[in-house]
Amino acid sequence: MVSPKQLLSVIESTLLARSPPTAAQRIELIHAIRQSLPSFKALLSYPPPKPSDRAQVQSKEVRLPDAGPISLDDQDVQIALKLSEDLHLNEIDCVHLIVSANQEWGLLGREPLEIFRLAAGLWYTERRDLLTAIYTLLRAVVLDQGLDVDLVTDIQSYLEDLISSGLRQHLVSLIKELSREEPRGLGGPSCESYFLDSKGALVERKAVISRERLILGHCLVLSILVERPSSKDIKDIFSALKESAAELSGGLDSLKHQIAYSLLFSLVIAFISDALSTVPNKAPVLSQDASFRREFHEIVMVAGNDTVVEGFVDCVRLAWVVHLIMVQDGNDAKEALTSTLSNDMKSVCSCLDVVFANNVFQFWLDKIFHTAAYQNDDEDMVYMYNAYLHKQMTCFLSHPLARDKVKEAKEKAMAMLSPYRPAATHNQMIEGSGHPQETYETVREPFVSLLEFVSEIYQKEPELLSGNDVIWTFVKFAGEDHTNFQTLVAFLKMLSTLACNPEGASKVFELLQGKTFRLIGWSTLFECISIYEDKFRHSLQSPGAVLPEFQEGDAKALVAYLNVLKQVVENGNPIERKNWFADIEPLFKLLSYENVPPYLKGALRNAIATFVQVSPIMKDTIWRYLEQYDLPVVVGLNVGNSGSVMDTQVYDMRFELNEVEARREQYPSTISFINLLNSLIAEERDVSDRGRRFIGIFRFIYDHVFGPFPQRAYADPCEKWQLVVACLKHFQMMLSMYDVGDEDSDAVTDQSHISAMGHSSPIHMQLPVVEVLKDFMSGKALFRNIMGILLPGVNFLITERTNQIYGQLLEKAVQLSLEIIVLVMEKDAIVSDFWRPLYQPLDVILSQDPNQVVALLEYVRYDFQPQIQLCSIKILSILSSRMVGLSQLLLRSHSANGLIEDYAACLELRSEECQIIEDSSVDPGVLIMQLLIDNISRPAPNITHLLLKFDVDGPVERTLLQPKFHYSCLKVILDMLDKLSKPDANALLHEFGFQLLYELCVDPLTSAPTMDLLCSKKYQFFVKHLNSIGVAPLPKRNSSQALRISSLHQRAWLLKLLAVVLHSADMIDSNHREACQSILSEIFGQRLTEFGTHYVASSFLPQSDEKSAATGAINKIKVLELLEAEDILTNPTTSGAGIYYHSERGDRLIDLASFRDSLWQKCNLYNSQLNSGEAELNEVREAIQQLLRWGWKYNKNLEEQAAQLHMLTSWSQIVEVSVSQRISLLENRSDILFQLLDASLNASGSPDCSLKMAQILTQVALTCMAKLRDERFVFPSGLTSDTVTCLDIIMTKQLSTGACHSILFKLIMAILRHESSEALRRRQYALLLSYFQYCRHMLDSDVPTAILQFLSVDEQDDGDFDLEKIDKDQAELGHANFAILRKEDQAILNLVIKDATQGSESVKTMSLYVLDALICVDHEKFFLSQLQSRGFLRACFMNISNFSYQDGGFSLDSMQRLCTLEATLSLLLRISHKYGKSGSEVLFSMGCLQHISSCRVLHLPMKGNFRHLDTRIGKNSVDVDKQRMVVAPVLRFVFSLTSLVDTSEFFEVKNKVVREIIEFIKGHQMLFDQILQEGLLDADELTMELVNIVVGILCKVWPYEESDEYGFIQGLFGMMRALFCRDPDIFTSIQSGQSEIQQKADVSISRLCFNLSSYLYFLVTKKSLKLQVSDSPSDYRTAASQQPTLALLVSFLGSLSTALERAAEEKYLLLNKIKDINELSRQEVDEIINLYGSQDCASSSENIQKRRYIAMVSMCRVVGQRSRLIMLLLLLAENLMNIILAHFQDSHSKKGIAYDTRLGTKEDLHLLCGELIPVLERLELLSEEKTGHSLRVFRRLARSLKEMSIQKL
Repeated sequence: MVSPKQLLSVIESTLLARSPPTAAQRIELIHAIRQSLPSFKALLSYPPPKPSDRAQVQSKEVRLPDAGPISLDDQDVQIALKLSEDLHLNEIDCVHLIVSANQEWGLLGREPLEIFRLAAGLWYTERRDLLTAIYTLLRAVVLDQGLDVDLVTDIQSYLEDLISSGLRQHLVSLIKELSREEPRGLGGPSCESYFLDSKGALVERKAVISRERLILGHCLVLSILVERPSSKDIKDIFSALKESAAELSGGLDSLKHQIAYSLLFSLVIAFISDALSTVPNKAPVLSQDASFRREFHEIVMVAGNDTVVEGFVDCVRLAWVVHLIMVQDGNDAKEALTSTLSNDMKSVCSCLDVVFANNVFQFWLDKIFHTAAYQNDDEDMVYMYNAYLHKQMTCFLSHPLARDKVKEAKEKAMAMLSPYRPAATHNQMIEGSGHPQETYETVREPFVSLLEFVSEIYQKEPELLSGNDVIWTFVKFAGEDHTNFQTLVAFLKMLSTLACNPEGASKVFELLQGKTFRLIGWSTLFECISIYEDKFRHSLQSPGAVLPEFQEGDAKALVAYLNVLKQVVENGNPIERKNWFADIEPLFKLLSYENVPPYLKGALRNAIATFVQVSPIMKDTIWRYLEQYDLPVVVGLNVGNSGSVMDTQVYDMRFELNEVEARREQYPSTISFINLLNSLIAEERDVSDRGRRFIGIFRFIYDHVFGPFPQRAYADPCEKWQLVVACLKHFQMMLSMYDVGDEDSDAVTDQSHISAMGHSSPIHMQLPVVEVLKDFMSGKALFRNIMGILLPGVNFLITERTNQIYGQLLEKAVQLSLEIIVLVMEKDAIVSDFWRPLYQPLDVILSQDPNQVVALLEYVRYDFQPQIQLCSIKILSILSSRMVGLSQLLLRSHSANGLIEDYAACLELRSEECQIIEDSSVDPGVLIMQLLIDNISRPAPNITHLLLKFDVDGPVERTLLQPKFHYSCLKVILDMLDKLSKPDANALLHEFGFQLLYELCVDPLTSAPTMDLLCSKKYQFFVKHLNSIGVAPLPKRNSSQALRISSLHQRAWLLKLLAVVLHSADMIDSNHREACQSILSEIFGQRLTEFGTHYVASSFLPQSDEKSAATGAINKIKVLELLEAEDILTNPTTSGAGIYYHSERGDRLIDLASFRDSLWQKCNLYNSQLNSGEAELNEVREAIQQLLRWGWKYNKNLEEQAAQLHMLTSWSQIVEVSVSQRISLLENRSDILFQLLDASLNASGSPDCSLKMAQILTQVALTCMAKLRDERFVFPSGLTSDTVTCLDIIMTKQLSTGACHSILFKLIMAILRHESSEALRRRQYALLLSYFQYCRHMLDSDVPTAILQFLSVDEQDDGDFDLEKIDKDQAELGHANFAILRKEDQAILNLVIKDATQGSESVKTMSLYVLDALICVDHEKFFLSQLQSRGFLRACFMNISNFSYQDGGFSLDSMQRLCTLEATLSLLLRISHKYGKSGSEVLFSMGCLQHISSCRVLHLPMKGNFRHLDTRIGKNSVDVDKQRMVVAPVLRFVFSLTSLVDTSEFFEVKNKVVREIIEFIKGHQMLFDQILQEGLLDADELTMELVNIVVGILCKVWPYEESDEYGFIQGLFGMMRALFCRDPDIFTSIQSGQSEIQQKADVSISRLCFNLSSYLYFLVTKKSLKLQVSDSPSDYRTAASQQPTLALLVSFLGSLSTALERAAEEKYLLLNKIKDINELSRQEVDEIINLYGSQDCASSSENIQKRRYIAMVSMCRVVGQRSRLIMLLLLLAENLMNIILAHFQDSHSKKGIAYDTRLGTKEDLHLLCGELIPVLERLELLSEEKTGHSLRVFRRLARSLKEMSIQKL
């Protein structure tokens, strides 16, 4: 069975939604109704207590239906039994209630009374849901809600069956039973009187029961129209009515009155509908039952003693009379003389007599229509009541018998002539004895009451007048021959009511304009006014004459006429009414006379006010006549003192207010005066004087009307609040129409003088808006009076609004007061800094009394008027931004908990509404959500923390959120997002809900509690919503664009929230970890194998996808569905225009109202100049409408674009976070990355993709590409074994060639897209470079191929084949990449070269690197020829030569230009390397060295040595040596040119390359010297590279230089001596466990030594340099002393042998460890990782399989470094042995040169050979297996040198 809550939700979502229900919704609704039929039949009837169940509960072991046994404790038993006793419920059901309450609220830690109240509240909530469900179904059938006819028919059939089975009798009995003080009803004396409702608020049981009875009454009324009542039903309802009416005596309970009204109208509707047979296909029941008519007539004619009951019975009698009349008319004429009909006629006559004798019409007016209960009843029900009263009176007035009775009543009323007494003399007015009620009293005549009764019916529902000929016939009858002003006034009042719509207004105007009535017409009105005006004028002109008295009858008649005039003008057709009353001047002529009754002046001004809207000309006319005729407003100089009296009394408005109206305690004249002025001021468009011309009116209202209003007496409370509303409206207009600015800052500059003088500034210098602000900012009269209105509180307002007739006026006063406070708060900040200390901001004034703040904020509870709620929310929003301690203030005032519940209730009520609120600025739910979001970042504890129930008494970040335990906005938001119901109406609430949770998760204080809550298992928040809104189809743009926009934003915030969770979740916490794993599993559809647990997204995938998910195969991962869902990248077309404002989302939109006003201003100016005709004006109107429609469409399209961008940004965030941080948890990572990369490139290259979207998508692609590149360092995810092999390194996750081709092609297309920008191309160029890097690094570059070949031999027979295949695939990929580029070569080159030459510095840099990459893949020298033919290379050289610092090189611009220069040099170097000698020759032919030499950067002085320089580049890194970005690239390029030096041209003097390089060296001697002087002991990698390059250049070209005046040769010799004398640790300083940096340093030192040895070998072999055997004392301070000796070489050779042995042994041991990696324990593996591996990529929590892989890769890298070192050491040793061998072979020099020297003594030679032989023997023993190189030639050389050494001994 469906629960009542679910049933109600289904019914509301289907029947009350804005859009028609879908087929699925209709099926769901019918199914729910069928399942709920038993509940409807047994409405509010529950199983009673049973002794057996009571005993079971007392046994503390209870078995619930469809559940296992439940154990109870003593407290549970007591609560269950108490529930059973108080609610008359079965004990087992009470246990179920407690269980449900625990699930809903969480009962742990609550008091027993609170648990009881929560459980009882849950039960009453279920009852209310069930009642509301049946009520909604009845409304859907009875009321025309635009639902599908078939659906309504289906529902009606079920309802008819229910009613036929006894539902109506059950409704009547429930209304009776629930009113009794017993457990089933109101409860007995011992029953608990309060419980907690669904919002956690304490409510009274009696109030809830009364509300249930009212719903039952409404259901009863509706049921009458669904199924005809039987005679028994009528009798039961009539009996229930008399019981309910008896409860009303002397009470003001509105609910009881409304219950009685529902019973009364049930009878009225039953009688009328049955007689008229208004329900289709339903035969009348009562009309056919003669016995019922006889019995019921006897019942209804019984007189009673209770006047209230008798009044209700009279109302039934009237309906009964109409029923009998209609029954009589429905029978055949031939049966007219039967006894039955004769008896019916007697019944009609007798009943009519009673009805008119008791004046039932007056009872309708006094006890029903004019009560607050009737006016506050449900609008639809009241409409139905009035509709059937209309039918009743139409039938009544159309019947001859009734017309005769009405005529008789009219004649009786006309016969009662009343003397025309004066209204009130002037003295009586002053003395207060001029009350109309005192001067003339009479009993209401039935005819007068009938006229007013008819008026009331049509006043509420004017559309019932349409086509109602009966009423207009009655009007003509009632308007004839009035001899009594009471009947005339009643008749005119009826006319004023009938003029409440355009049709009625036109008819009334014509009736009074023509000759329909002999004595009633517009002429009578104006003639009467003119007669009295003539009398008064002649009296004033006669000296000593007294003004004639105004007859009360005339005054009342004039008032009635003026009310008709007011309604006719107000509701008339705007075009027609312009011609109705050409001259309104007579209406002004009586205003200035003091003996005119104030209520007549009020009627005159009210009538005048309606003409303000007729036309602008009429408005100006009214202003003119007011100044001419109306009473003046005289304001004294001391306007601040309202109690001052002027010496000379003037009959002005002050006098009339204080001396006339105040004595009578009635204020119609003042009220009308202020309302008229408000109407005129509201139409003013010229605000240039800022209201200065209204200062007199303002001072009058401020000082004399509103200031003392609390002290005045009022005969009618309604007048009091009318007066207050008029005043408040004036203040509100002053604040809203006029602004304050900087010019008002000096408004209180001389306050000390003003205070001393005791009065304010002169009145002509005052501004109303400034005076209002001053009042509020100093807490004076206006502020005090407004707070006096507000301080009674929201409960007082609710009571008054519900039970008092003036409640709506009080409500309006409260609303205006709150609006004024909001306006003041919006303006006071502008001037508060200038007006201090005399005036303080309003929040400071309010904070002086916390009760004031609490009172303002509690009005959010008032749900009768949404505007009051909105104002209260706005006030809290403003106060929260100004008052830091607002939360503590609310806590100290003990109102915080109530406010939390009030805001939660307001938000929940808004979320349950089905109607869409188009303007979000008046949506209370949206305002509350924005309030919560805006306050998150404010100092803690703030309002957001308070309303969301964070711990505001302690540290917020340590809060344990319990939304199920505490009712708060957080509970409402989570429930709302959990259901996501009513998406049309709640779209913005859902959107801001996700945004709020995101903001909470990123805030430092609230992130931890919120993350803990959302990650908890009870919510499953993330995955659930990812499956609901994440991939749901977007609404169509042409039907629901607003919902589409909001849906995009919802997805965006959800994805942002998921990204935050993935980024910041604490993976140690199990809930956080599982949440992250579930998110990844869902969005990527993958199995996760982390922390020893497998997570598969099978619970959220279709069954067909479970298998693929389990195997790791990729179909369509959800993250791509998020991107591709419903053409998210399709942009609507927009263009710019207009006047803008920022929406609640921050979108810059056109303000359509301002746009319209601006257009009309331009058009009016144009029309005034050209005097256009009506046709042209119509064209202008149509054009403006088209522009406004365009503006609306523009706004929507712009909002959708912003939503799409927001969605895409959020999608990119979750993708990048997942890829960069959590992808290691997934399998098939390369496949996932490729799909993401492919989808991003596809989307970015789409023509519909905007520029901003393309940038975001390209950034995602860049991240994926980088992660693909890093995959070679990551443990392969496809392995299932615990063992790893070297093939795991080879078989990395490389994409297929086809996939790579697809990426490159799509990337090229994206780069060449039509709409682009430098920012986008920078990202695209970076992506292209990353792609080329990926293609070049299939294998780990730090692991030599030889090592892989060696390791793969034992594991796979054809291991070499695999490597060859990889090399072949690599070559094919490179050729394919080049082929793809050739297809678009011209377009690519045009774009890249253009960026490289014309773009910004950053784009130039990226473009140059792109050209570098293109050259890398060039297999045909194509790009070189293209660059050469386009003149680009020459332009590069010109840029280099012209490069200079303009600002000292410390700016970001200079750094960017340096980066461009570096990129240019890198491109030239790439050409030289890629194309070899031919490329270098091309560059050299362009004078590259001359251009580089002229670059001024190289000539700047160096800043210290290189090793101490910071390598970071940024704005603030001013200590960075800019030359490092240039020196190294330049030297690399120069070194590459040395490849052109051919040794065969050694004696070629004209060798141009050598000459130019030598000239370059000479030109930069300081640079070379500085590099050569660098210390090598602790040099960094770059320094070592520079030293190697400089040495390499010198070794290549300096031998061609004849002189050594620059000292380079001695410098090289000195470096040789410094390096060759080192011990073996120079190459392997730490034999084991070296860092990667140190390993590279060993290789660099070895390479340097090899270069020096090569140079020395060249000198010895080519220049015949002879080295000494050893140093001698005689060589001190000679050139020869700098040369290395043979003894030094032999010693160095010994060090090399030691280094070779160590490196070979270490390499051999590592290779064995790699082979045995699977045999090592976890401890040994960890030691290897700690020794060789990088800690960044290894976590101690990873499994042994992954750690073995990391250890193996780390060792392979070390082996690679050792292999390079061994190779260099072997070459170095070979050079040294050749040098020594050359000396031994040519012991005697035949040709001396500058460097010749003696070999030394024979003893020295013998000693040298003795040292050399053991070293050579060690070198001969080197193992080829350990070194990894063939040593045959090396050993032969060593053996030869050894033999010659032995010979030298």
